[in-house]
Amino acid sequence: MAAPRRSRRSAQPAERLVALCLLLVALVSCGGGPAADRTEDEVQRVLDIRATAILGRDQAAFLRTGAPGWFGNLREVPLADWSYRVTKVRDSGGTATAEAELRYRVEGYDKAPITVGRTLTLSLDDEGEWYVDEERPEQKSAEQLWDQGAVSVVQGERSLVMGVGQSRERLSDFAGLADRAVPAVSEAWGTDWSRHVIVLVPKSLEGMARLLGSPASSYRGIAAVTTGETGAPATAPADRVIVNPDAYGVLGDTGKQVVLTHETTHVATRTHTSPATPLWLSEGYADWVGYRGSGRTPAEAAPELEREMTSGEVPDALPEDADFGFSGDASRLARAYESGWTACRLIADRWGEVRLGEFYRAVGAHPERAGAVEDAMKKVLGTTPAEFTEQWREYLRAQFG
Repeated sequence: MAAPRRSRRSAQPAERLVALCLLLVALVSCGGGPAADRTEDEVQRVLDIRATAILGRDQAAFLRTGAPGWFGNLREVPLADWSYRVTKVRDSGGTATAEAELRYRVEGYDKAPITVGRTLTLSLDDEGEWYVDEERPEQKSAEQLWDQGAVSVVQGERSLVMGVGQSRERLSDFAGLADRAVPAVSEAWGTDWSRHVIVLVPKSLEGMARLLGSPASSYRGIAAVTTGETGAPATAPADRVIVNPDAYGVLGDTGKQVVLTHETTHVATRTHTSPATPLWLSEGYADWVGYRGSGRTPAEAAPELEREMTSGEVPDALPEDADFGFSGDASRLARAYESGWTACRLIADRWGEVRLGEFYRAVGAHPERAGAVEDAMKKVLGTTPAEFTEQWREYLRAQFG
């Protein structure tokens, strides 16, 4: 009889445990665990439908997931992929804020998706379904071109030009410049790159800055920049050349071509550019390719450096990376670029254009910044940084003397 009594006594704590577990489940559901997961799943489902609608150009299906927003701005953009991954949801009961990764790819150009952060605000509709009220860049993230307005697209032979607030005639001009830049870069650098380029032309300097996620003051006077990760593999997303229409518009025909060829050079050399590559080399090489064949003399291409030389001031050393910062000192920045250009021009003149390309690749292949230039100069050029610096200073005297 003892066994049954022990059985009854052991059953009471078990019953209490079951009751306690049920209570905990109820509390967790009220507190946002499974309920929050359910909201996240529901929001993900809505965004999956939204992505399919965008790729299918199905406006009716898009509107069933949310407000019109920028759907029409994407009408001409050639998209190969578009998807969302919800990373966080804050459910406020009837409204919610979601953080998501947007991954998209431009047809024919991106070999891997661009990934950007997006913030979405949602509310429950009359049928209890989540509805996107607004989608915008995640805090501190850069805008995308379609966030700024309807995107017009011009397809060149070797380029894709996308703009906001620009005429098709002007975008066609950019396509022509980019189409001429691509073979010019290949002739100098070689053909081991994609040999096509994406150019983004926003409406203004402010639009350019928002695409880069930086203050407009950082790019005032800068005609264009190229986005992309140094050392990125060939399977990475395509770099974007982003134009500052305010600064670019005041350039002459030759200047416009030099700028597009310079930026296209960055696209071509990206996989061989690494943290070991100093800016005097990466920017100087891009300028060298840009001016190559332009007929510009050193005095025309490097006026700030010429002004310094004619006043008797010969640079002591090649520019540091900090000299290329957008500090507001336009003369200092110009001299940094011009110094890098003349250094690369010296290598091309004295050792040959092929050796210049080999030198660039050798520096980028070094595992770290320390010793990269020194080792490449010894291996490729048979000289030292100190000897090269003196040769460069003499070269400047000869060019501007």
